[in-house]
Amino acid sequence: MEHHIQLPWTYEIMKELHAGDKVYLTGVLYTARDAAHKRLDEMILNGRELPFDLTDQIIFYAGPTPPRPGQVVGSIGPTTSARMDTLTPPLIRKGLRGMIGKGDRSEALHEAMKGRAVYFVAIGGASVLLAESITKMEIAFFEDLGPEAIYRLEVADFPCYVAIDLEGNDIFHNNRQSLWNLKR
Repeated sequence: MEHHIQLPWTYEIMKELHAGDKVYLTGVLYTARDAAHKRLDEMILNGRELPFDLTDQIIFYAGPTPPRPGQVVGSIGPTTSARMDTLTPPLIRKGLRGMIGKGDRSEALHEAMKGRAVYFVAIGGASVLLAESITKMEIAFFEDLGPEAIYRLEVADFPCYVAIDLEGNDIFHNNRQSLWNLKR
């Protein structure tokens, strides 16, 4: 099934998504990779206020390359999500409702996500095409982290697939037909 989702999204929309569904996101996404996740987790652990409200947000595991003249962003593709698995549960508890990356997630993260968050995959190796969906990009937080800073992206019809839905169904383990459908 195909969905066009306007961000910010709601829990009701999340419940309609199933592993293998194609999704086009329009609205605001934030990027965050390893270093930004570690910093956010340290802030939570130390009881400090986060630089932005994670409630109902989606984080794209990506580090954009600088734009060439006339571009919004260079290329931007998903990074391996498993590296964030131990750092993601505190963010989910703070209201994070979606992540975009590539690859499978750990069983512990599956449990932390169940009923609370959805995991999307974007096609790796298509970073130039993904960049075409980005209409605006700016460094939002942690500029000192360079390419691992948190960027605020405005996207229009950003393409991805539901890899793990709210019920824990996932394209990597218990829905091989959905994984096959992604290849077509």
